[in-house]
Amino acid sequence: MAPEVHGDAPYFAPSRFDDPVAAMARVSEIYDSGVSHLRNALQRFVAGDGVGRHVRACYPFVRVRTDTVARADSRLSYGFVAGPGIYETTLTRPGLFADYYPEQFRLLLENHGVSLEIGSSTQPIPLHFAMTGQDHIEGQLDPAQRQRLRDIFDLPDLNAMDDGIANGTYEPPAGEPHPLALFTAPRVDYSLQRLSHYTGTAPEHFQNFVLFTNYQFYIDEFIKLGHTLMQENTADHGYKAFVEPGNVITRRADETAHPGDEAGKAPPRLPQMPAYHLKRTGRGGITMVNIGVGPANAKTITDHIAVLRPHAWIMLGHCAGLRNTQELGDYVLAHGYVREDHVLDEELPLWVPIPPLAEVQLALQAAVADVTRLSGYELKRLMRTGTVASTDNRNWELLPSHGGNSSPERRFSQSRAVALDMESATIAANGFRFRVPYGTLLCVSDKPLHGEIKLPGMANQFYRERVDQHLRIGIRAIERLREQGVDKLHSRKLRSFTEVAFQ
Repeated sequence: MAPEVHGDAPYFAPSRFDDPVAAMARVSEIYDSGVSHLRNALQRFVAGDGVGRHVRACYPFVRVRTDTVARADSRLSYGFVAGPGIYETTLTRPGLFADYYPEQFRLLLENHGVSLEIGSSTQPIPLHFAMTGQDHIEGQLDPAQRQRLRDIFDLPDLNAMDDGIANGTYEPPAGEPHPLALFTAPRVDYSLQRLSHYTGTAPEHFQNFVLFTNYQFYIDEFIKLGHTLMQENTADHGYKAFVEPGNVITRRADETAHPGDEAGKAPPRLPQMPAYHLKRTGRGGITMVNIGVGPANAKTITDHIAVLRPHAWIMLGHCAGLRNTQELGDYVLAHGYVREDHVLDEELPLWVPIPPLAEVQLALQAAVADVTRLSGYELKRLMRTGTVASTDNRNWELLPSHGGNSSPERRFSQSRAVALDMESATIAANGFRFRVPYGTLLCVSDKPLHGEIKLPGMANQFYRERVDQHLRIGIRAIERLREQGVDKLHSRKLRSFTEVAFQ
């Protein structure tokens, strides 16, 4: 029988911590207590028992107070607050962020030499975010109970989930703390639920390095690679498990099964943007997502993956080559973007430049050389560095090519663009917006401006010859980024002069 549940969850007064592990333990205690309180109340509510007045539990918070300007190492891109003041954020899912939160705590303690305050916030945990992916209560509630649900429990409040902090538009009310992280706990929880919905896999499986593609061919090769690696009786590559939609887990041949592995089940149909995960210890593996076609999908999925604070994401896809000197199968390494995708115009104005990130650019260029075994001047035959244009018009080729200054051909020429696709600028711009290192390596699949459009036979041959190589280049680039260390990956270019402390 569930314990008696009335009113608010236990309140934890703010306490000071100088040890990141102890601070994390208190965060977990507050969160677990609140979620347990809500779930017990829900069980009684579904059973028809009275739960008394409104039932509420609140997220834990972490707060930092400092009276001095930041004294952090000037080479750091995160881990310190901007100046004197009070900084605070709410926290969620400590089990999922078991490595991330303590690292942020450690940096704050080291860089400022002040204690962390941990306690119960005033931000309610919405009931939906306290439930697990296996909870399905809708069918157990009668119409009257469904109507009363919002009177008894806190439901998601979209006003608590905007991206004002990430967009640089948030101004704390007078007397309120400054933000300590890009995302509040409700915003994180909202995205975690959306990730499961769109990708068909639980957030726990996502890795710190993400590949995006707009073609199923790449996913097919990634699946083949994942199963091949899992059949090996060796830990040389470091990958321990391969996860597919439905949370279907295949572990490496010399790895033992984990409790819950058997719960995975392939869905009857693939989700909108299926994700696949080659897992390593510490989330150091690779996640690959088929985002499908269009900038709206690209924005949607990066809006949600960003809350997991990945170390990098890279776009691998096909593009239209805009130069007559390009050949089908050539690579384009983007170092600039023409943003005609329009999905981020309000959040990130067009006058904001999206700079290339040297660490990612060098890793991609070196990976092309590693896989193709070309270097120097010979590498330029296969790969061109330049500006990539992204458009929200899938049929851009049908627009008038000689319609004056507004014609696509004229704009592409003036921008010096060498390739065009529909997603790359969106992924790069959202990486810039959410402080996630980004990069783009595309493969020329047609040249519409020059009359070269793929015929079915040409397309099949092209895909066979290039997809495997392109994917191996992307994976090699991630290996290089991992080898150089994530402390060197997160660029100060992505940080403003009033930046939050959390990575």
